[in-house]
Parts: sequence; C-alpha cells; structure tokens
Amino acid sequence: MDLLPFAAAHAATVAGWPASAGEVAMWCGRQEYPVPAQTVTDWQLDTDVRAHVLFEDGRVVGYGELWFDADEDEVELARIIVAPDTRGTGRGRELVRSLLARAVGAGYRDVFMRVHPDNERALRCYRGAGFAPVGPALAASWNEAQPVAYVWLQGASDGGAAR
Repeated sequence: MDLLPFAAAHAATVAGWPASAGEVAMWCGRQEYPVPAQTVTDWQLDTDVRAHVLFEDGRVVGYGELWFDADEDEVELARIIVAPDTRGTGRGRELVRSLLARAVGAGYRDVFMRVHPDNERALRCYRGAGFAPVGPALAASWNEAQPVAYVWLQGASDGGAAR
C-alpha cells in the first residue's frame, strides 16, 4: 500500500463512499448527501490542508487529511474514510498510521483527531492505530465550539500523553 497526495481525479471515488446521510455526518460533519465530488476537491483549497489517498493494487482504498496548525504547532487528522469493500480489513489503521507518520515526519509531535461519538467502528480503528483519548478537561474545552461532543484523540508520537 502507498500513501500518495490526493488529486482531483480521486474526488468522485472518495465522495461516493458514504452510503447514507448519517455516514456523511460522521465522516465530515456535512448535511448534504450524497457529497458532491466538487466538495471534496474544494477541501484542498485550504493551504493548511494536505489530503492523501491510500492506494492498493492500483486503486484508491482510503482518504484522509492532515490539517496543519503552525500557530499551535500541531496537526489534526481529519475526514478519514476507506472504501466500503475494504472496511474491517485493517486499511483504516494503515491509513491512520501512515498519516500520523507524515505528521511526525513533518516535525509535529502533537497530532490529534476528533471523532463523532457515535462512530464506534472508527474509534476502534483509531485506538488500534495508536491514538488515545485526551484528558476530559481538554476535550470539554475543545468541544465548546463544536456542534457535537466529539471524542478527541491524540497520536502516540509523544508516547500517548495528552497535554
């Protein structure tokens, strides 16, 4: 498997993976279903976002973003999704580990992600990839401006300790 930079040619494939409005909400917090391919392409316009795709045997099987915040000296993994026919096969863990390695390789030790609290499958995946919950006070603080009380996780790049 290879982690490669996202290209606009991948947008329709990625946009087609969510099977319901509920899955879209848990994936990217949007209310529209299906997600237009142009929306996925437009996410790349943010200069602090670096999107990647996981390739296996010549096809895209995963998508995820790194949101760089130089002011806070941290990175957030976001909008993680894998192809429906590969779910439960370890591709999600591989994708998350590869994204974490990219963030750490870019010099960031604080790597976080937020997960919809009802997305148990994703939470299991991310914990299996080495992420652990941040402390309750930090999670509460970060959730003050959020539409739902996300589960906030921190990557193991610093031994798993939350700040």
